Amino acid sequence: MSERLAIVGGDAAGMSAAASARRRDESLEIVAFERGRFTSYSACGIPYYLGGLIDDVADLVARTPEQHRANGIDVRTGTEVAGVDLDRRELSLAGGGTVPFDRLVLATGARATPPPVPGAEAVEPVRTLEEAERFRDALDGDHGAVVVGAGYIGLETAEALVRRGLRTALIDRAPQVFGALDADMAEHVQRAAEAVGIDVHTGVALEEVLLDAGGRPRGVRTDRGELPARHVVLATGVRPDVGLARAAGLPIGETGAIAVDDAQRCGDGVWAAGDCVESRHRVLERPVNVQLGTHANKQGRIAGVNAAGGDLRFPGVVGTAISRICEREVARTGLTEREAREAGFEAVAETVESGTRANYFPGRGDVHVKLVVEEATGRLLGAQIVGAETAGKRIDVLALAVWHGMAVDELQWVDLSYAPPMSGVLDPALVAARAAVRRLGR
Repeated sequence: MSERLAIVGGDAAGMSAAASARRRDESLEIVAFERGRFTSYSACGIPYYLGGLIDDVADLVARTPEQHRANGIDVRTGTEVAGVDLDRRELSLAGGGTVPFDRLVLATGARATPPPVPGAEAVEPVRTLEEAERFRDALDGDHGAVVVGAGYIGLETAEALVRRGLRTALIDRAPQVFGALDADMAEHVQRAAEAVGIDVHTGVALEEVLLDAGGRPRGVRTDRGELPARHVVLATGVRPDVGLARAAGLPIGETGAIAVDDAQRCGDGVWAAGDCVESRHRVLERPVNVQLGTHANKQGRIAGVNAAGGDLRFPGVVGTAISRICEREVARTGLTEREAREAGFEAVAETVESGTRANYFPGRGDVHVKLVVEEATGRLLGAQIVGAETAGKRIDVLALAVWHGMAVDELQWVDLSYAPPMSGVLDPALVAARAAVRRLGR
């Protein structure tokens, strides 16, 4: 009789685990539980759906439940797992009943963390496709919007609402937008946001979501006054969804996420992957919780292969991320200058402005590159990029350098491609590396 692999969570990590396990072991019974009605969808695409760049929410689905079922995976949508009993090897379902398992993958993702202020409970998160559908259907261009939180999701959502014709304010209690960047690089992002019509308020604390008699938002109250709005989005962050794991007695790490080894194992016959787990940061050499679809898919693959008898290992992360915000490409990898110093590194930073193409070539845009370098060794600790179209993907070269601990002395000589329509004779990454070498006095 074949063994059963149960998977809790039907998005990136969970269904990557399911598909990988199925490819490795065709005899294994695989059942996956998803509380929503969609599987394998791109939450990263939600702002583009809200803004009208994507017409049909189904376009954000990489693989439907029906497609997974056709591949031999028993996908049960609209089904929430309420408990895990590791001794009995049994899942309990929110609607009643239990399901036995032999092996288990937890891919429970993350949950929104609304601010602890009155009225916040009336605002539905816009993190799932179902929530995005309801929010877009309710949009009314005659009323304004307020987005609370100026990180990736907050900025992307604010831009989407402006594109839909809504007067949109963006507030954040931090002194800058986009806390994933250093303040000097974040200034470029704020100017871009303001240029498309977003009313940016930094250093402003939310005190209350104001509700009308029907319980719908009518605005927000901050420590600087009130902002009227029919639509309120709370993009104040998320936390790993570890309730099931904690109740089952599985280890929770210092980040608040599930502690796993490099095989994604967190218990006897239990693996976990995605936004709910810790990953080893290759520069900090300690656990971090980085919530990105790239890691979720890779970790899901590793968890699935290993649950089916394989032996894959996850090598860690360096925190590489990219976004397009208000016609600017924004990217980072490794450590910011602030993060490096907080971690105890003796670091220096160098910033250059270059171009996406040769100076004389039509369509040239600006690229701002900031490198963070360990002073004693010249090792690249991190990089940030803000620039015009095609600027951002240069972060991948810098991510590879951070991944392998490359020094800027060596990076400045790397053989990168050149043609006038794509860059100047020296790519901006090399221009920045050369400037960092000079800064170090090498």
